[in-house]
Amino acid sequence: MFTTEVERPAPGGTNGTRRRRAVGLCVLTAALVIAAAVSLAVGARALSPAEVWHGLFADPEPDQKLTEIRLIVQTVRVPRTVLAIVAGLALGVGGALIQGYTRNPIADTGLLGVNAGASFAVVSVIALFGFTNPFQYVWFAFVGAGIAGVVVFGLASIGRGAGNPLTLALAGQGVTVFLAAMTTAVALSDQKSLNALRFWNAGSVAGVGFDVIWPVTGFVAVGLVLALVTLPALNLLNLGDDVARGLGVNIAVSRSVGIVAITLLAGAATAACGPIAFLGLMVAHVARYLTGPDYRWLVPYAGLLGSGVLLVCDIVGRLVVRPGELESGVVVALLGAPFFALLVWRGKFKSA
Repeated sequence: MFTTEVERPAPGGTNGTRRRRAVGLCVLTAALVIAAAVSLAVGARALSPAEVWHGLFADPEPDQKLTEIRLIVQTVRVPRTVLAIVAGLALGVGGALIQGYTRNPIADTGLLGVNAGASFAVVSVIALFGFTNPFQYVWFAFVGAGIAGVVVFGLASIGRGAGNPLTLALAGQGVTVFLAAMTTAVALSDQKSLNALRFWNAGSVAGVGFDVIWPVTGFVAVGLVLALVTLPALNLLNLGDDVARGLGVNIAVSRSVGIVAITLLAGAATAACGPIAFLGLMVAHVARYLTGPDYRWLVPYAGLLGSGVLLVCDIVGRLVVRPGELESGVVVALLGAPFFALLVWRGKFKSA
């Protein structure tokens, strides 16, 4: 009987890889902190570090100039910075997860129909109830995103192709096209809905207060916990369903929990900011390039990259048309479209 000796990798190599990945996480975290500090200082009115510090921590004073600085920092720049970090984290993690669960390198969080569901919910409640305040319709957007995700997952779970990643992608595309048509029909029949949709569809982290941000952060936190729980199983699922099943993974449960996590993450971010295209797609590919295919590292990298990219795009949007602003979703799209074309050019989609 012949035996084959398998050469084991040197322990030092594994430790070196982990150390490099850990250092990378620290670098990304530090870069995110720096970007957040810059975000507090940059805008239609530039602030010095001393003024930012005063705006964050000083007590109310009778001086009008200092009062204005405090209002700018605390009511405008801190909320949009926090929302950019939270939404970018959610979309980055969601993008990495959806690519893993569908085994599709061009998958994005919009694949589950959450963007289309949120848009349809927004125009519907504005047309029916006349809501104009984002705080009023953001919750309907979240519910619409969740319902769309449930419908897509339900359609993908029935019939001969149940559980197949391709079936999930096709169901998502079908629901997205239907909801996009319904959104257009409602918006064209109601001027208020059309005006709100034009602003909301651009994707922006501005103008949202902490009364919306904190509840959205709660939903994102739940989605992140579910995502972390499923990462070991996700690594096995990417070896193929048969291999994963043979190693003891309950494929139906793992995939269901993963889809719920993606829906919570993408739905919460989309409800608060509007649809932001390409972000999850971009950062997932960059994270995979930096970490390799191990989702235990890839997902944290994608989350930090998502926060950083969205925050930097928001800063750029404040600078390029100053004293006006360009919505962060537009800047992300301007960055993401060439990135998408680059992936096509490099042949990344041959396995799609």
